Amino acid sequence: MKRIKKVGVTAFGVLTLAALVTGCGTSNTTTNSSSTSNTSSTGNTTSTAASGTSGKLEIFSWWTGVSSSKALKALVDVYKKQYPNVTVINEAVAGGAGSNAHAVLATRMTNNKPPGTFQVHAGHGSLLSWIQAGDMSPLNSLYKSQGWYNDYPKSLLNLLTVNGKIYAVPVDMQRANVLWYNPAIFKKYNLTAPTTFSQFFSDAKVLKAHGITPLAVANHGNWETTLMFSDVLLGTVGPTEYDKLLNGQESWTSPGVVKAANTFTKMMKYANSDYSALHWAEADQMVAQGKAAMNIMGDWAQGYFTTDLHLTPGKDFGWAPTPGTAGSFGVVSDVFGLPSKLSASQKAVATNFLKVLGSNAGQKVFNPLKGTFSPRLDANPKDYDAYSQAAMKSFQKDKLVLVLGQGAVNPGFTTSFENAMEVFLTSHNTTQFLQSVQSAAQANPLSS
Repeated sequence: MKRIKKVGVTAFGVLTLAALVTGCGTSNTTTNSSSTSNTSSTGNTTSTAASGTSGKLEIFSWWTGVSSSKALKALVDVYKKQYPNVTVINEAVAGGAGSNAHAVLATRMTNNKPPGTFQVHAGHGSLLSWIQAGDMSPLNSLYKSQGWYNDYPKSLLNLLTVNGKIYAVPVDMQRANVLWYNPAIFKKYNLTAPTTFSQFFSDAKVLKAHGITPLAVANHGNWETTLMFSDVLLGTVGPTEYDKLLNGQESWTSPGVVKAANTFTKMMKYANSDYSALHWAEADQMVAQGKAAMNIMGDWAQGYFTTDLHLTPGKDFGWAPTPGTAGSFGVVSDVFGLPSKLSASQKAVATNFLKVLGSNAGQKVFNPLKGTFSPRLDANPKDYDAYSQAAMKSFQKDKLVLVLGQGAVNPGFTTSFENAMEVFLTSHNTTQFLQSVQSAAQANPLSS
């Protein structure tokens, strides 16, 4: 089977595609929606089950943080108004970027006990793996009936399509290459958000001299530093070479990657020493509390800042593209599909949920709470705050790239990369790190 159609994601225009967490979870909270009784008549029960208006729906995700849980609940509430006789079961598994959820889902799929629908990232990663394994049902008829072929950028749909068949519905769009900073600290020391690595290190020296941690880093989930490296790599080699690396057309030991690895190591010298014990939101909290000046994280951090901490964009926290990446948009989109091994009644219930998830009404209530924005072409910028409006503009005009660890490449390479990164964080051996990554790319081909 061919890979999901690759369309040169670094060269899209206005009507084009926009990889985590994120949409990532942090806490161990879960939310179960209220249930209602099914139709009592046997005949009516059979009829409503076939139409998807009664029964049970399991929604599997890694949305357990405050902002993502609220957003999911709001989406489910829209669904429940239309389908009150369906019992919704929230099967969220805590773990940023789905680090734990992927393992649980794999077990369920292997045991032929799939949830009604599950979260995955758009791109050439886990979604493609499930499609190639024959575990997903195509959704072309659903897209046609809902008019979605005209409602979403074609480039985004291409990342969900294999051999002309589309397999998932997007619910949000997130930007991965974002540097968050504390405006009060920057103002106090007459600093501006760094646009280059040279400026970053200049700012970092000033901050460190005043006893402030320049860069808050987390890596408890073993994916956060991979995302940070992805941004550093993009800012170093540019979107064209970066895209070639992800497509298997460039060596991971090339001079540009070596330079990026050395820059990454130097940046880590300005980070907090306890990064391995922190979740991504805890690093963001350091910035919010003034304990650190900057953090590199996807814009799911926006949901944490606004929904969890009740901060005001532009006042309590600032943002900028990560150094060197202005003009590029790091794509992370959460999508949901339809497992192929569901019963007919389960598929009917799940399909109705996908209709709501992909609708303008569903995404309008979901995305503002999560700190993300709708990728629909008819999404209204007025529904979003200052940050999300800025991200939407970038999505429409900037060059678009996928993100390591957030759906860009196959799971085998991603796991090997994260393992190599974990060693690199302590060894600082650039040659060993990149040789391990290159070996991983050869063992897990990045293109077909």
